[in-house]
This record gives sequence, structure tokens and C-alpha cells, in this order.
Amino acid sequence: MIQAWAESFDWQSIDTVLLDMDGTLLDLNFDTFFWLHHLPKRYSQQHQLEEQQAKADVHQRLIAKRGTLDWYCTDFWSRELNVDIVALKQEIQHLIGERPEALDFLRALGQINKQRILVTNAHRDSVEIKFAVTGIEPLLDQVITSHDYGYAKEDQRFWQQLQRSTGFDPQRTLFIDDSKPVLNSARDYGIAYLLAIETPDSQQPPAPDHGYPAIGQFAQILGLDNG
Repeated sequence: MIQAWAESFDWQSIDTVLLDMDGTLLDLNFDTFFWLHHLPKRYSQQHQLEEQQAKADVHQRLIAKRGTLDWYCTDFWSRELNVDIVALKQEIQHLIGERPEALDFLRALGQINKQRILVTNAHRDSVEIKFAVTGIEPLLDQVITSHDYGYAKEDQRFWQQLQRSTGFDPQRTLFIDDSKPVLNSARDYGIAYLLAIETPDSQQPPAPDHGYPAIGQFAQILGLDNG
């Protein structure tokens, strides 16, 4: 079903492509490793805690903020945990990388004159770290983080602000993201074309079925050359 949908994809009906960053253009492995392993380890070292205790503490605090702007905010977690989140991310920035075909996909979108807008919940600090070690920034027409507006993508007010600032037409927009709550929010706002990502994290099994068409490779919707 997904393949048939991809083959019938009509680019003439789309002007704008909204793209998530982590898990969509970039491999989610960096973020998974950072939040589940590296941060708890360094948190335990800095505060003289057992690592398992540190993991449980960090996990509990993260869960309490899931879906809110604080969950994605480096400043918030630096204060909350009394650590330098940006510095800790830089310690493992060698793990940051694009998902397969991401750069080719962005180039191809530019060649067919589609507006390429990054829409991410990541804090600007995290965006800058990832731009510094990947090639995606020059291939984007605009970069929007939910911290610019004060609302996460899960909030309808994010999309209202985004439409006001960019002028995108929801009926002529494709949005690609790896988060079901975010895709649901975009659907509720009326964005016509929605795609999920089958394997956001290269080191993990494919994500559960989100209830949205999902792609494993960008070539599925743009006919990119895999060679």
C-alpha cells in the first residue's frame, strides 16, 4: 500500500516540504545514546551518584516533561540537572550523521523548486551543533525551531505561528516526521500530506506503525538513484 501511494505521489500538488530534523533528516541514534546513556553517565559522575540511580532520575524527569517545550530545551535541562547539556552533547558529536539519502533528497527538492523548511522541536543550541557536523543547513530554505514560537510541534499554536511566519498552504504541504504525536498535531491542523519514517534510529528496530504512510528511503517518493 505504501509503495503504491509513493508511486502515485503528485509533486505538482505540493509547494512546501516541512522536514523534521532528528529521526528524519538525521539519524536519531545520537539523541537516543545521549539521553539514555551518555547524559546519565556524566550526570552520575558529576553528582557522585550510582549510574543506575542517575538513569532512573533522568528518565523520571524526562517522562514528566514529554511533549512540552521544556522536554526539548537544553537550557531547561542544564538548570534542572545542574550540568552543561551543550558541552555534554559536544563530547559525542561524532555520533551525529545524516540518514541515508537525506542530502540527495534535499538537493532534489531544490531542483524541482520546492520550499524546504526545517521544523524541529530541538533547541537552537542543538541545531547549531548538528549543523556544524552535517551538510543539511545549506540545503534548507528556512530553519524554524519550536523555541522560536514558544510552543512545541505537538501544540496547535506552533502551526498557527508557522503559517503566519512562512505563509505555507496546508493543502499544498508535505510534512515528514518520525513522531506520531507530532504527525497527529500536523494532521489536526490540516496539513494534507503526511509521512512517517520507518527507521529513525539506525541502531534500533523499525518504529511501530504510526498509522501514517511510512518510508524507509527518500527514494520511495522522489525516484532518487540508489547507486
